[in-house]
Formats: sequence, C-alpha cells, structure tokens
Amino acid sequence: METVTSADGTTIAFDRIGAKSNGPQQAGTERAGAENAGTGSVILVGGALEDRHSPKLTELARLLADRYGITAIVYDRRGRGDSGDTPGVYQAGNEIDDLAALVAAAGDSVTLFGWSAGAVLALRAAASGRLSAVTRVVAFEPPFVVDRSGHVPPADLGTRLEQLIAEGKSGRAAAFYLRKVMGVPPTMVTAMRLTPYWRSLKALAASTAHDWAVIGPYTRGEALRPADWSGLTVPTLVLSGADSAANIKTAAAATAKALPLAHHRELPRLGHDQNAELVAAPVAEWITGHGAL
Repeated sequence: METVTSADGTTIAFDRIGAKSNGPQQAGTERAGAENAGTGSVILVGGALEDRHSPKLTELARLLADRYGITAIVYDRRGRGDSGDTPGVYQAGNEIDDLAALVAAAGDSVTLFGWSAGAVLALRAAASGRLSAVTRVVAFEPPFVVDRSGHVPPADLGTRLEQLIAEGKSGRAAAFYLRKVMGVPPTMVTAMRLTPYWRSLKALAASTAHDWAVIGPYTRGEALRPADWSGLTVPTLVLSGADSAANIKTAAAATAKALPLAHHRELPRLGHDQNAELVAAPVAEWITGHGAL
C-alpha cells in the first residue's frame, strides 16, 4: 500500500500493480519518479459500495498489468478502506483533488478508467481541467439518468442519505442507496441482507454520500448538456454491456454523444457486473492508443 495526500489533507491509499511498482512512497509524494514519466499508467476508479479490493478492480488491474504490461493504480476513494474521510463534507471537488494527487504520483500519460459511479467521477475529473497529465478516459456504464422512462432518484435523496449516515444507520443507508439511487428491487435488497456480502456493504455505506455528490446532478431525468462537458478534451471511450438494462445502455450512448471526443462501444456477453476478461482487451487498446478516434 502507498499513500498520497489530497489538497485538504485527506490521506488516500492505493496499490500499484505492474512492473513499475517501486515500493512504498511517503504520503504527499508528488510523483513516482522520473523513470515512470510517460509510461501510460491507468488509475481505476471504483463505483459505489466498492473499495480498492473489489474484484471488479483488482482482476482488471492484474490483467492489464500481466497481459498488456500496463501499470494499474487501484485506490480507496475517500471514506473507504485505508483512505481518510471528511464526515459531513461531501463535495465532488474533493474527490477530483484526490485524483489529482494520484495522477501526480502516477507520472505522465495517465488514463482514467471509471466503473459506474466511478465513471462519472473520472469524466468530471477529466473535464475539470485540473488533471493535465490525463490523456485518455474509459467510462464503463456511467449511471446518468437522461430521461424519465425508468427509475429516477427522489429530489431529497441527498438530505435523507446524509441523515442516515450521520445517525450511524449503516445498514439502512446501504439499503437506501441500493433502492433509491440504483433502483434495486426491495426484495433483492432483502435477500442481500442475508448474505455475508452485506457486512462489506454496511462498512462502505458512509461513503455513498460521496458518490451522490458526484452523480446526483446528473440523475434528474434530464438530457446531458454538451456545454457541461466542453472541458473534456481528451479521447474518451464509453463502454456498456449488451446484456445490461436498457436505461444503462441508453445512458452510455447519450454520454458519448454529449462528449467532445467520445466513442461508444457495446461489448457482447457483458452486463453491469463487469467481467474483467471481457473488458481488459478494449481498455488496453484504448490506453495504448490503438483505439484512437
């Protein structure tokens, strides 16, 4: 495990997977060293209720490193795992600062790969103009809600979620996020409560307020506005699975349409529960520049 220090002093923990793993760094390190400059690293940004040990991230990181020689950084977003938190303070800008610190540690020529809510964070970070070393983005099924044909989160969701977290009701907060943000049926949430997996969801429940700060403005059932994304001037690959729900595929297509330099690719035999084997090859193509627009 290595660490960096974000702009507000929050410690962000990460693992570096690949040939360029050079041992531990001190907190606040600005970059991994000149030997890593321009080497084409990728930072994997997890979704809601996931930490850096999620198989969705670690399996993809290992494949990119072992099969394609790409150094992958997997990190705990703030409020998760070994990273610090700012309880009661939930701002997308803080998470963009976290990524800026990680990009500095990675070196030049960095790709951001985001899964689900992490895809929205990756897109917002790249569009912010604050991460100049980012040269490409991969967004896997960003959960934008671009029309009102399906589930639309309630308008007061943020207030209710933060109240549950402040009261320490982690189980209720996890269930609330699953049902009201992700649209998971209540019967499925009830079944999840009976599995060992529920313990990890409860442990990560407090971090969902950070997710909502990132995705909330884009879940109102309104079309994405290209003007909001004009700062995203690097090539972006938007991925979706052919087996995913219709609203997810609609959002992916709408995302690519709203971005200045984007391409949408739908992958066969794949749903929202990402399969690293199916995702690794197109991601590697994009990172190495073979998937140019």
